[in-house]
Amino acid sequence: METLVESAQGYAPLVVSAVKALVVLVIGWMVAGAVSRMVRNRVNKTPEIDQTLGNFAASIVRWVILLMVLVAILGIFGIEATSLVAMLGAATLAIGLALQGTLSDLAAGFMLILFRPYKIGQYVDVGGTAGTVVDLNLFVTEMVTPDNVQIIIPNGQAWGSIITNFSAHDTRRVDVVFGIDYGDDAEKAKKIILDTANADARVLKDPESWARVTNLGDSSVDITMRVWCKAKDYWELKFALTQAVKEAFDKGGISIPYPHTVEIKREA
Repeated sequence: METLVESAQGYAPLVVSAVKALVVLVIGWMVAGAVSRMVRNRVNKTPEIDQTLGNFAASIVRWVILLMVLVAILGIFGIEATSLVAMLGAATLAIGLALQGTLSDLAAGFMLILFRPYKIGQYVDVGGTAGTVVDLNLFVTEMVTPDNVQIIIPNGQAWGSIITNFSAHDTRRVDVVFGIDYGDDAEKAKKIILDTANADARVLKDPESWARVTNLGDSSVDITMRVWCKAKDYWELKFALTQAVKEAFDKGGISIPYPHTVEIKREA
């Protein structure tokens, strides 16, 4: 009986320490989340600072607080910070090998923030994966596709890939190719295309719109239209002009031929 009592008394400090550690962990986790949200909201309210930097700063603050919580928990169990540093120093090689991917993502995250190849809200293609950037934190970049599919890309992969930013500039060029029949008047078709394009208020006057014969295809004479618009109007304008020019061709007697083959027979 005395042995059981002594055992219970021996485990009591450990149980107390575990309860304290759990309380510290829960409180620390809540504080980390609250402070990171406060930092994000404060930074994002500053007009001179874009949302990307606010989210990144909030992520750094959260992980710093959690690291302090970890040190505090280890202190509860009697492991001093100096001892922890010594342990980490002895295991540097093993930890480096185990976390090399994570450390690479962390370093890449700082590089992405420093050089800013993309920001939150921009539509980008990262290594062949396209979407709108919704978050950039210490370790990953989160994007969402036009059909609302979430994509998570480790920062190390993002930094090491070819990045195409479709939203980096305020304006974009819209190219649309129209094929007309060989028997139709190309100059008339070009005038119809330009008149239709210039009638749309979203088409910018500078640079000037143009239409040129760019290819003599197997079944059609191809005319390329190039106009400029604001980046946010790109897709809607492209769709609208494609339909509008087709309808204008119908009214103007310009035909869009189906692919076909002409057979020529020669007399022997």
